[in-house]
Amino acid sequence: MRGLDLAALVRPILDRRLIRNADEPIAVALSGGGDSLALALLAAEWAKDADRPLLILTVDHRLRRESAAWTEACRATAQRLGAAFQALSWDQPKPATGLAAAARAARHRLLADAARRAGARVILMGHTGSDVAEAAAMRQAGSTTPDPKDWGPSPAWPQGHGLFLLRPLLGVSRAEVRGWLQARGETWIDDPANADPKSARVQARAATADGDLPPIPRAGANPLGDACRFDAAGGVRLARSALRKAPPDDAVAFIGMAAVCAGGGDKRSAGERLQRLAHLLLGTETVTASLAGARIEADDEHIYFVREAGEARRGGLTSLYLTPDQAVVWDGRFEFTATRPGLYVERLEGRSRKLDADVKRAVMALPASARPGLPTIVEDGRVACPTLEPVAGVSVTALVHGRLVAACGLIEREPA
Repeated sequence: MRGLDLAALVRPILDRRLIRNADEPIAVALSGGGDSLALALLAAEWAKDADRPLLILTVDHRLRRESAAWTEACRATAQRLGAAFQALSWDQPKPATGLAAAARAARHRLLADAARRAGARVILMGHTGSDVAEAAAMRQAGSTTPDPKDWGPSPAWPQGHGLFLLRPLLGVSRAEVRGWLQARGETWIDDPANADPKSARVQARAATADGDLPPIPRAGANPLGDACRFDAAGGVRLARSALRKAPPDDAVAFIGMAAVCAGGGDKRSAGERLQRLAHLLLGTETVTASLAGARIEADDEHIYFVREAGEARRGGLTSLYLTPDQAVVWDGRFEFTATRPGLYVERLEGRSRKLDADVKRAVMALPASARPGLPTIVEDGRVACPTLEPVAGVSVTALVHGRLVAACGLIEREPA
């Protein structure tokens, strides 16, 4: 185990996924534990050779008294490696139940926010093959813990838009990583929570053999992501014949991904509801349904996914003030930046009579279900539709397309 050349295993993965000679930093999530410490050391070597800056991000979940000292230990590691460092903290109230899942979601949000502010496009995470085995054991015991994938988009939304996660240590075990660290004379933090026998993860760890690693879970490409079309409302259109020709698992996965992306939310539907919808869409009947904040309509030829306008009555599609020179995401589907004050983003519903005649015609060319959820810029009673006409001092980026393409596994490398 001490003879393992971990760098030789990890370096080709970093070379394949990351860009060399770029000004933007590569971010590394460092807890101070053995796995993330090994990753930080390996990333520092690669970044130096690739002429990339390195950013170390540490999240304090505020769950243990020792956490402040752990953060300082991570800061010292970053300083030793010549990397920039940011300490992040989860300061919100902690839930009485589901603490592990809430902490994981908060960690992803904090990491994504910090990485995007720094200009990073990829966050390296130190999960190993042992984590994959433990996740499988936890699911067998009734948990919904997902497999850590080797590469894929950040699960935080909208904080993680345009960001990818890379886990280059999934091919080795935790014991192998620690053997490599010991051979280098390194020490690391052992969180006492990892020895708590009441913890589901600790129980799973005890039930798995560290030497028998499962295959690395890879998010394979879903070709349906390349077969769909997008419109000014963030709607997704797919030929129904393409869905029927796809492998069944790809078809079901695409339906879930398209719904959550068109709906702008952060929780993909699974289970019976998704399976029932997939069965209907793979058939021949006309379909109208809702899933994950999206409205799904299917006729003989096409399936259309678009934001469910009825969400406005349940608190979605809310008005958003545009702070000048600050990029903000509205409804999880569009990012806006304004250069002047006094501008709001609001849904089109109830405002179409104020649009110019040409824009009204463009709106009417869209499916009726898409129109109410279109974003508009409102200023002193005037209304404009920025996805259909230029608006002075406002830039808009539609996020649905890029998000769905990334979710379908069609982006295999750090975006340039």
